[in-house]
Amino acid sequence: MPYSLLPTLLLQILVIGYTPGPANIYSLAMSLRHGRRESLRMWLGLLTGFCIAAVMMSLLTYLLGIAVGTYVSSLKYAGAAYLVYLAHRIYSRKGTADGRYSGCTFLGGMIIQLTNAKMLLFELTAFSTFVLPYSGRLADLLEVAAWLALAGPGGNLAWLLAGSYLRGFFTKYGRQVDTVSAIALILCALWIIMP
Repeated sequence: MPYSLLPTLLLQILVIGYTPGPANIYSLAMSLRHGRRESLRMWLGLLTGFCIAAVMMSLLTYLLGIAVGTYVSSLKYAGAAYLVYLAHRIYSRKGTADGRYSGCTFLGGMIIQLTNAKMLLFELTAFSTFVLPYSGRLADLLEVAAWLALAGPGGNLAWLLAGSYLRGFFTKYGRQVDTVSAIALILCALWIIMP
C-alpha cells in the first residue's frame, strides 16, 4: 500500500470501526450489564478473534486475489442472520453478573468477532482497495491487517469503556437498553439484506 493512502485508510478505520456495528453494540451491552472488568475478558476474545480473522482474510485474499470480491455480496444473508442472533442474545439476557452464563467470556468475544460480517467485509474491502491494486504480496496484506486492528478491537474497546462509564445510569433502565440494542441490530440486519 502506498503510504500516501494511509490517511484515507485511517479515515475509513474511524468511520467503520467506531460507528455502531455488531461487536460494538455487543461490547456496549456487555459492559452495561457486567461492568468493565468482566467485559475486558470478553474484549480480549474480540481482539483474538479479530486477529485470527484478519490473518485468515489476508491469506484468503492472497490466495484468491480479487476473485474473492465476487462472493462478497452473498455474505450479506449470513451477516443479517448473525445480527439477528446477536439481537436475540442481548434481548434474552441469558445469565447475569452473579456468575451464571452471560456470554461475556473470552470465547464468546472471540466467536462474536470471528463471525462479525461487518469486520470481515471491511477487511476484504480494505485489502481490495488499499493493497491489491498496488501489490499482491502477503506481507503488504498483513501490514494493512495490522492497521485494521485500530478499527475492530479499537472500536470495540471504545464502546466497552463508554458502557462501563454509563453503567450506573443505565442499570436502572437495563431492559430498555437491551431492547434498543436488539432493535438496532435487527434494523442493521434489515438494512444489509435490502437491495
